[in-house]
Amino acid sequence: MTEWWRGGVIYQVYPRSFQDSNGDGVGDLPGIIARLDHIAGLGVDCIWLSPITQSPQADMGYDVSDYREVDRLFGSLADFDSLVEAAHARGIKVIMDQVVSHTSDLHPWFEESRLNRTNAKADWYVWANPLPDGSPPNNWPAVFGGRAWEWNPTRGQYYLHNFLASQPDLNFHNPEVQQAVLDVMRFWLERGIDGFRLDTVNYYFHDSKLRSNPPNKVKNEHLAYAVNPYDMQEHRYSKSQPENLAFLKRVRALLDEFPGTTSVGEVGDSHKSVKLMAEYTSGGDTLHMCYGFDFLGPQFTAAHFRTRIEQFFKAGPDGWPCWSFSNHDVPRHVTRWAPFSQSPTDLARQAAALVLSLRGSVCLYQGEELGLPETDLLFEELTDPRGIRFWPEDKGRDGCRTPMPWDRGDAPNGFTSGKPWLPVKPAQSMLNVAAQNADANSTLAFYRAILAWRKTHPALREGDIAFLKSAEPVLAFRRTLGEQSLLCLFNLSAEAQTLAVSGIPSGTELEPVSHHAALAGKSMQLGPNGYAFVALDTGRRVSVK
Repeated sequence: MTEWWRGGVIYQVYPRSFQDSNGDGVGDLPGIIARLDHIAGLGVDCIWLSPITQSPQADMGYDVSDYREVDRLFGSLADFDSLVEAAHARGIKVIMDQVVSHTSDLHPWFEESRLNRTNAKADWYVWANPLPDGSPPNNWPAVFGGRAWEWNPTRGQYYLHNFLASQPDLNFHNPEVQQAVLDVMRFWLERGIDGFRLDTVNYYFHDSKLRSNPPNKVKNEHLAYAVNPYDMQEHRYSKSQPENLAFLKRVRALLDEFPGTTSVGEVGDSHKSVKLMAEYTSGGDTLHMCYGFDFLGPQFTAAHFRTRIEQFFKAGPDGWPCWSFSNHDVPRHVTRWAPFSQSPTDLARQAAALVLSLRGSVCLYQGEELGLPETDLLFEELTDPRGIRFWPEDKGRDGCRTPMPWDRGDAPNGFTSGKPWLPVKPAQSMLNVAAQNADANSTLAFYRAILAWRKTHPALREGDIAFLKSAEPVLAFRRTLGEQSLLCLFNLSAEAQTLAVSGIPSGTELEPVSHHAALAGKSMQLGPNGYAFVALDTGRRVSVK
């Protein structure tokens, strides 16, 4: 039997912004339960819950103070159990964020570790002596700005934090830390979770010698400065260390004790993300899937999509990617790729068709099925520490995290009866679920249709992928499994394209989910952001010019 996750579709729920049930303006677990039929109606296989564990919320839950407790902001362990049960009753798996590269500075582990150099958890975090002049031990920067080292006068040492100073990094070189993390995962697996999305999975280990990073020569050749100094380094020693692979094998061994569970690792490394994705998922004894940020940036060319996919499967033929175009960390793709389109609706449809036809699994981010654009926020409306620090050049992540608009009428469109933690603006309000439910031609209706259509084509879930030679802006490839083969053509531009195709039998009709596409003899017309799917015999040769 095929593993459910291989080629499956995961729907990311950002709990703060999905549905509020108690009027405090923040989404919660009972709210998610109330909206499960919406998720089930899409036809996805799984829900990924962004952090729900106890946290002071300095980084919106990515700073955990108790790994075994649900934050009261979202509900209780009983609510969690109810959510898993309700999702399973609808045939939907549930995975959850595990943020274990670092904790909150309010976690009991760190509160003990910071007391002195001799306590039982003294070596559970990354501590280092200052240089003779009192400065940090090396040049590592933090992702959210400033140095990655914070002084602790009680110990007379610095501790490492790759993100906020209130997010100290765990020391994975310590076997006790590895075991404690695995015990946390076991707790949730025994509670019925179907797996984990592993946050910053390549940040677990640091260079044990604490060597300084070299400059990012590629970036510095083009930029006199960076908005964030973090981008001015090649992070050779502060993350993505070779010791990581052995620990990921321990994670897989644990998951294998719970048949049917899965893992999705987040790889954040601009220099070698595709290579690490392949390494971390190859061999059948590491992670099940990984995703990087290659398709979460501004690039929208045929060459970009083709090279990254080919590089992945060349580096790890038996590895498995999980592709996504939007998530809680980046601007929504309808806005990010707007320069390549005349119509946000056409772009939303094309993006869905593209990501759902690539070889790998898929992650859809809540609101993507509505075609939501990035929310334009004022500085005083921000909550994200990154956006607050680097405004206005980098507005942070709040713009993709604003609440789901559910009902017709005025904002916040049924998300809450109180004041939402982030505002719902008119551009998002008008794309509400209720209005799109009533429109057979809406983006939401399209998502349901193409997800249903994809389930009838196993070649899209598990088949091989072979790219055809085609000139920009056209991306062309075939997906093949057994006797089933699909030709997939995408015009990644705002201008119409005419293609000369050969090998398609006369009278062939395009698959019904094709859009802005017409086939006449050997001529394929693709309108702005148009795309076409053509069912072919496996052995038939085709070409595109």
